Amino acid sequence: MKIHTTAIVDNRAELENSVLVGPYTIIGEGVAIGADCEICAHTIITGPTIIGARNRIGPFSAVGGDPQDLKYKGEKTELVIGDDNIIREYVTIHRGTIDGGGVTSIGSNNLMMAYAHIAHDCKIGNHIVIANAATFGGHVEVEDRAIIGGLVGVHQFSRIGSFALVGAMSGVTKDIPPYVIAAGMRGDFRINRINVIGLKRAGIDEKEIEQLKAAFKIIFRRPELLLNEVLSIASQQFPDSALVAHLVNFFKTSKRSVLRSVGKDE
Repeated sequence: MKIHTTAIVDNRAELENSVLVGPYTIIGEGVAIGADCEICAHTIITGPTIIGARNRIGPFSAVGGDPQDLKYKGEKTELVIGDDNIIREYVTIHRGTIDGGGVTSIGSNNLMMAYAHIAHDCKIGNHIVIANAATFGGHVEVEDRAIIGGLVGVHQFSRIGSFALVGAMSGVTKDIPPYVIAAGMRGDFRINRINVIGLKRAGIDEKEIEQLKAAFKIIFRRPELLLNEVLSIASQQFPDSALVAHLVNFFKTSKRSVLRSVGKDE
């Protein structure tokens, strides 16, 4: 373990022997940091916060702070972070609240670029990219391999589906379906198409992608039909597709309603 002489580490914090702690960093009580993590200069980590292995937390980040929720009265809540995440400069991540289950969770292999904000009770999956200054309100859920552009604002309780790509400077107020590219501001937020490039990069089979594209046309480009009707048609036509099944289930489990507005057909 290498802790800079100017760093302040509470003697009740638990750090693995291979952790590096930079200058002027403060690590508080109730913090546990796994093997081979690097905590850069001027970072503040407060607890209870559990951080897995091989994470790099950039300068001036504030991790594990109290939730920005007026209902919070000092209850003991947690932040849990997985492995192999890169958290860049000035990122803020807050612990959960009792009403939200008490835990903010971040998975593994994520990149959070400078000035990103993850609010209380968010559930962030794996292999996600969150670009500069993107801001998540409380209780936001993001599924695996989503990409969130710079300066995106995500309304509390919204969900963003797996492989979704949200364009820069967008304002998200509804659930964003899996596998789509979407962008826009409030009142003019639209889905453009399936994120084919992202799916191919992840090694998704070409046949699966073609089935998903066909299901997309059924669900998003049949405005004369009710939502339940298009979901049923898509499920019946592609009963063996895991991607289509996930897309359909995402609609069925939404609590805020799912974005269905689309741009011009390409």
